[in-house]
Amino acid sequence: MSSNEKNLCRIYGIKNCDTMKKAFAWLDAHAIPFEFIDYRKADVAAARLPDWMAQGDWRTLLNTRGLTWKKLTEAERADVDAAKAAVLMAQAPTLIKRPVLECGETLLVGFDPERYAQVLL
Repeated sequence: MSSNEKNLCRIYGIKNCDTMKKAFAWLDAHAIPFEFIDYRKADVAAARLPDWMAQGDWRTLLNTRGLTWKKLTEAERADVDAAKAAVLMAQAPTLIKRPVLECGETLLVGFDPERYAQVLL
């Protein structure tokens, strides 16, 4: 990855999330500049979701292991497809797996240090 692409990294999520903190620390340790964007503010998630879903599988983006998912009704969790997932994630951004990292044309969902190293270093 060129240094120009590294300058374009944006990390989306919730600042106080433990997984986010691990990702921040990894990026800092590897001197990869990034901009943090809280995707609960100003409809960021709704605006970015179409691009994220076009770049990857919606199943990867949808966090079905978190508290927000567990708080949904059975009807809300039933028969989820891409369209329903997009609506749910736009309404409740904490349903989006964290972090979502955009670096140039690269999109990484979730924090995996080995994958980060493979793609970003």
